[in-house]
This record gives sequence, C-alpha cells and structure tokens, in this order.
Amino acid sequence: MIRLLFTILAGVVLGLLVHLVSVLALPRIATQDAYSRLSPMTKLNGVTQLPLADPNTSPMPFMDPAFALAICRYDLSNGPIKLMVPVSQAYTSVSFYTRNEIAYYAINDRSAGRKVIELDLMTEAQHGELPEDEEITAADRLIIDSPSTTGLIVMKALAAEPGLMPQAQASLQAASCGPQTEQPAKAEAPRGRR
Repeated sequence: MIRLLFTILAGVVLGLLVHLVSVLALPRIATQDAYSRLSPMTKLNGVTQLPLADPNTSPMPFMDPAFALAICRYDLSNGPIKLMVPVSQAYTSVSFYTRNEIAYYAINDRSAGRKVIELDLMTEAQHGELPEDEEITAADRLIIDSPSTTGLIVMKALAAEPGLMPQAQASLQAASCGPQTEQPAKAEAPRGRR
C-alpha cells in the first residue's frame, strides 16, 4: 500500500514539474510570438499603424476594436531612440515589451500630464554614457532603460465612439519613433550665478 501511494505521489510531482517547465519554456521556444508576427509588417525604429481589429484578419489575437494601434519595433544596438506620441482626445497609452514579450514599462496620457508623450529609450549602458547635467531634471526629460536591445513599443488610442476612430488613428499617425539625431548637450549655467 505504501509503495502504491509513493508511486502516485511521485507521478503527481513529476507531472507538476513537467507542466511547470513546459509553461515557462513555451514563450522562449514559440515561433509565432508577437515580435515574429509583427516583423514582416512593421518598420524597424519607425511607427507602423496596424489595421483595425477584425476577427478574421487581425495580426494579433484579442485586439480591442475600440482602440487604434500602432507599433514601433525597436533596435537599440546603434544608439538610443526618441519616441513622441501625441495624446488623443479620449485616452492614449504606450507600453514597452522586450523581444521575449516581457512588459517592463507603461505610461498613459494622464500620468504624462502633457499633450505629447515624449521620452528617450536606451539601454542601461547607453544611459550611463550620458553626461550628468544639473540643469536638466527628471521632469524635463523622461528616460526609459530597456532591459534588452530589441523589443516592441505598443501605442494605443481609444475611440470612445465608432465615429471617433479616424481621430484616434490620426493621433497615432503623427507619432514618431526613431534614432536620436543629437546628443543632449550640457546646459550653460545661467549668467549672474557663481
């Protein structure tokens, strides 16, 4: 009897272990992840607007038809990128994902508090190379450290009513995501101070 209970317990533990390993390994070995699906239809370091959600033709599963979506597939190996997303009338959000679909940062129009969500995306090493400047505060410049050199930025604009979808799409059409053309210069100290 004890031998039978031990065999059953060993089978349950082995089954749980196999299940856990397969669930954790699946995102890494899947060939049709979000990055792979979006690579042929998106620009690298550029904004690409996705078509409206349709159950038959959606590039990604579970897309919400009330949102206009745009994607920036980024690669930071050649340097940081600058992201600018105009805020739509209803709601705008920006989410950041690594190549392996791990979300590491998100911001929306309410937390940005501005008419444009504007930030710099770079690796920790690139952030460490920036010159220290006392005149530029964290409120002046939002810098996001990416844990990987490649990934996805998902931009969403809500159309509160179906008739407002063109306005939400136009908001994302004006978004930009590309390499930084200039390095931030050190600000000069204001005159009269020593």
